[in-house]
Amino acid sequence: MTRSTKLGPEEREAALTRLKEKELDILVVGGGIVGTGAALDAVTRGLSTGLLEARDWASGTSSRSSKLVHGGIRYLEQLDFRLVREALIERGLLLQRIAPHLVKPVRFLYPVQKRIFERFYVGAGMMLYDIFSYTGGRPPGVPHHRHLSKRQVMKAIPSLSNDALVGGITYYDAQVDDARYVASLARTASFYGAHVASRVNVEGFIKVGERVVGVKAHDLQTGEHFEVRARQVVNATGVWTDDTQRMVGERGTFKVRASKGIHLVVPRDRIQSAMGMIFRTEKSVLFVIPWGRHWLIGTTDTDWNLDKAHPAATAADIDYLLEHVNAVMAVPLTREDVEGVFAGLRPLLAGESDQTSKLSREHIVAHTVPGLVVVAGGKWTTYRVMAKDAIDAAADAMDGRIPPSTTQDIPLLGAEGYQAAWNKRGKIAHAFGVHKVRIEHLLNRYGTMTDELLDLIRAEPELGEPLPGADDYLAAEVVYAASHEGALHLDDVLARRTRISIEAWDRGVSAAPVAAKLMARVLGWDEEREALEVERYLQRVAAERASQQQPDDESADRVRLEAPDIVKVE
Repeated sequence: MTRSTKLGPEEREAALTRLKEKELDILVVGGGIVGTGAALDAVTRGLSTGLLEARDWASGTSSRSSKLVHGGIRYLEQLDFRLVREALIERGLLLQRIAPHLVKPVRFLYPVQKRIFERFYVGAGMMLYDIFSYTGGRPPGVPHHRHLSKRQVMKAIPSLSNDALVGGITYYDAQVDDARYVASLARTASFYGAHVASRVNVEGFIKVGERVVGVKAHDLQTGEHFEVRARQVVNATGVWTDDTQRMVGERGTFKVRASKGIHLVVPRDRIQSAMGMIFRTEKSVLFVIPWGRHWLIGTTDTDWNLDKAHPAATAADIDYLLEHVNAVMAVPLTREDVEGVFAGLRPLLAGESDQTSKLSREHIVAHTVPGLVVVAGGKWTTYRVMAKDAIDAAADAMDGRIPPSTTQDIPLLGAEGYQAAWNKRGKIAHAFGVHKVRIEHLLNRYGTMTDELLDLIRAEPELGEPLPGADDYLAAEVVYAASHEGALHLDDVLARRTRISIEAWDRGVSAAPVAAKLMARVLGWDEEREALEVERYLQRVAAERASQQQPDDESADRVRLEAPDIVKVE
């Protein structure tokens, strides 16, 4: 069977039509990493599947992570070996099979400060980390850990303070553009036949007796209210799990607690280093992560009980990270070095500890009422296992023999043939008259779907020009986001299909009018709508900047919420 790889306005309309017309086997609520993963898992088992998201794909937690695909080296110290092993097996799958175009190895240094005991203790943990990575039946896809002398460390990382360490240990994990991955996952699920639609809010559940048989939905783009019927509904709403469960009218069997983590984005030239770094703090760990032309520095770990859609970073959060990273830097970073800041919420299973840093990263799947499966907790790296477990639970409650999960063997769109395309990148660049670096950029964002962007540029050469204030991104990427990747608003493109909102020195202010004009062509906006999209985006940027000057969470939250959403979710 041949299906379109597009996920544009027409595909959204077709999906909504099907959702209204027929009963589904599975309806997934929540378009983050777990929800989109569950939709792909269900549809590739042969189940008729729907997926609804109130905002944009990955607009919550799933676009605001540390961008790491990792086993979680700190969980070894907590003796959570099962979680670490599971995550390392998934890391290998993502690197080598599922998304080699999006998931890349990244090298980290752990600085050793005590000569004998610490080197032995941490080295033993790193060796266990390497061993676990082989237990999935395939090579890990990254090199083993290595011990370095102080001289070797200082040569590789001149920015470190000379008295910050006596040596170091390097190891590998992987990194990913988290939001791009989720959008690709939703698009892949659509390709296999799932009916997926963003900007559709679930406002309630339909029950027959005690059984959930569907949801009441509200299309936020058109204002239409409609119902979607399904044999099983999967609630994958992350930090919104408790809110969604309250709609059922049943008391939840567990609670999900939100922990805020913030990251700073600083230019690459502010830290001279050939690798990332991980440091122990009094509460958790601190990462310095290479990210293109930037470094990501994070993260914090604090309780959050305010607005879940727009968690805000405070001046205190920023100062905390700067203080800890500067403790090991020869030349300290200042607030002026910080180009971007983003805050996200981790969905942690509550009830085990008062400290969010001690709460479990395990996930739980429960049939809280007949017809409704809830999946919560977990970590980004293990999304595929969470999705599989959720659909397993739904399948167990359905009549008939349901095939097992196949997602361990299903690559995302753009993954098949990626390595061959990468090897030909010089020839591709020559054929299209594009610099080789541009082709590498596109291949590492779109894989073999890069052909579709190059076709756009061939038809309209001006689409090969970079966006103002965001040299890494081409105009064609904005058009493609709207026509093929489900972007419905300017914020979707600048904050998630690209990462201009955190990477650009002006956070996308210069790019916004140009991007809006390009999107208007695809989405049929008039001049008034185009101007509104830009205005709302500029208000968002201003509110985020202002919130980051506030001393506490309550003040930051109040200031951030002064910027209205382009589409209001009640």
